[in-house]
Amino acid sequence: MRLLSRAAQFAVGQRETSRRHFWGWLNAVFNKVDYERIKAVGPDRAAAEWLLRCGAKVRFQGFDRWHHDYNGLPAGALGRYKIQAIDATDSCIMHTGFDHLDGLTHVEEIKFNKCIYLEDACLERLSTVENLQESLYTMEVVSCGDVTDKGVIALHKLKKLEYLFLSDLPGIKDKQTTALRLQTALPRLDLALDLD
Repeated sequence: MRLLSRAAQFAVGQRETSRRHFWGWLNAVFNKVDYERIKAVGPDRAAAEWLLRCGAKVRFQGFDRWHHDYNGLPAGALGRYKIQAIDATDSCIMHTGFDHLDGLTHVEEIKFNKCIYLEDACLERLSTVENLQESLYTMEVVSCGDVTDKGVIALHKLKKLEYLFLSDLPGIKDKQTTALRLQTALPRLDLALDLD
């Protein structure tokens, strides 16, 4: 009887592992960058499609409401709609998709809340996007377990960043040094920390 119980537990565990691998694979597919699509529809439309596919929301310049429905994205002339804000709360965005950010020139606000795939490489990649270095003013990183001091410190390259909210980041081990390095590099930065 005990052997049968262990076999049943093993089978359930295998099914859970298989399910996790399937969702990980599917999320990786959602994050794949299609450079031909970017050329065809422009960087803002392609980035919006990527973000919405992954469960994030976008707000376009001149709009008050957030777009969260992939099929409800506004249509119009190429380059007409520019992404102004990104809310990636509970989304499956991954490092591999961050190439979508390269052509965005009007993004002022980004929220990463409970993004299970967000890691240091994502923040490092975001920080190297020259357009974002010149446009991004506000950012939140909350409850993203794989973000460490290294990823947060990389944000010092975002020259226009004025507000940064960090909360519930267990990977941050030396919050005083991290905060000091950011504020030294970005003297105008209003840094809000809730890391206890």
